[in-house]
Amino acid sequence: MKSVLKIFNVSMPLRDESMLHTLTAEDGVWTSVERQVGEGLPDPELVPVDRWDGVGPESGRTLCLDAEGKAVLPALADAHMHLDKAFSLPKVGNVSGTLAEAIANYSSAVPAFSKEELRARIMRSALQAISCGTTAIRTHLDFHVRHGREVAMRAIEAALEVKEELAPYVSMQLFPMLPCYDLSEEALEAGAEALRMGATGVGGAPHISPLPEPDIDKLFALADRMGCPIDVHTDESDNPNIRTAAYVARKTMAYGWAGKVTVGHLCSLAAMPDEDAGEIIGLLAEAGIGAVTLPGANLYLQGRSDPFPVRRGVTRVRELLAAGVPLAAASDNIHDPFHPFGKGDLLQIGLITAYAAHMGSPADIRAVLRMISEHPATVMGLTGRGIEPGNDADFVLFDASTPEELFAMVPERRWVWRQGRCLKTAGSRADWRLPVLAHHWEDASERISFRKKG
Repeated sequence: MKSVLKIFNVSMPLRDESMLHTLTAEDGVWTSVERQVGEGLPDPELVPVDRWDGVGPESGRTLCLDAEGKAVLPALADAHMHLDKAFSLPKVGNVSGTLAEAIANYSSAVPAFSKEELRARIMRSALQAISCGTTAIRTHLDFHVRHGREVAMRAIEAALEVKEELAPYVSMQLFPMLPCYDLSEEALEAGAEALRMGATGVGGAPHISPLPEPDIDKLFALADRMGCPIDVHTDESDNPNIRTAAYVARKTMAYGWAGKVTVGHLCSLAAMPDEDAGEIIGLLAEAGIGAVTLPGANLYLQGRSDPFPVRRGVTRVRELLAAGVPLAAASDNIHDPFHPFGKGDLLQIGLITAYAAHMGSPADIRAVLRMISEHPATVMGLTGRGIEPGNDADFVLFDASTPEELFAMVPERRWVWRQGRCLKTAGSRADWRLPVLAHHWEDASERISFRKKG
């Protein structure tokens, strides 16, 4: 017998704000999305979501909830995280705050991280993201082959274990960052091994290579051989002459890989003249490439050597959206030498995006909401995630009514659902409805040492 969930009096900011809606799901799949006439049907069994205990719906029963005008979004998707680095700041500092020092310090610290510690950090940061409403994550993983293959594989093995354990609650994609500072045959074969183990695609940062174009060729050849997508950190620099995005776009068109390639950061677009940036953005759109902006980390890291006026590094958000490039906003790093702040809350990231890109009009605010829900799903190749009949009932209900309220208040109170199951009510982490998640959180937190190295 089917379990049925009906939620009345829901505000849908990305659909039609003029009326409230009733949402119905059966066995974790949306069956109807209906506009309401009036304030919804009175029902003695209608339970206000604020007073709901988080139990149900049970098999063969119907659970009726009253959202009381609260806003719903499709479950959020974070298209660019570094779960293995998260919460490493107490052990790996960054005195200058620069990207160069962050890379150097973290790279030198990697051999000392056990698989157990990496696993705990990945687990904790994934659970933190889930608690904020994210049910799909793409994480880039450090892959330091120069420290030995065993060291390089620790993060892969740890992430694969967490991915399997959390599969009922979050979809995880894993992209090892192949070392473009020394992209040897050994490194490429280690990358192939990681893909055979279960990694999702090929990552890297070819703009840091002394010979970026030959390295991009190697990354594409590996992805072609292994039949997987590519997601590369691209032009994370204030230098307007760093333009590997154009070459990535041309390679994508040469392979016919529209929808299979993602570029993240694109900071140098913000430093170059409009005409040059427009040409590159046009190539990205023509190639069918997905893009990701990381406003928190880039505002923190970029422009460190500039006298005033200081470049801030956030890519050309408006221009990319206007060109039709699917552009996601994502968390990037959390409490590590690259970014000491953040908590995996995409609503917070959306607010930072709106500030950085000067996006405050009603249309802008709704566009930013799509950058944390719909666009990342496109970038990650995910299907069946919107609030439409036939899709999984993955959604977040916020204690706010309008898009403007979402960004003005960034409400902590949220109800997170996946496939018709409530993962977390609007209470604290102790109120997670699935005991296994609460257990994982406590275990991961206990295993991370916050004592500084030495």
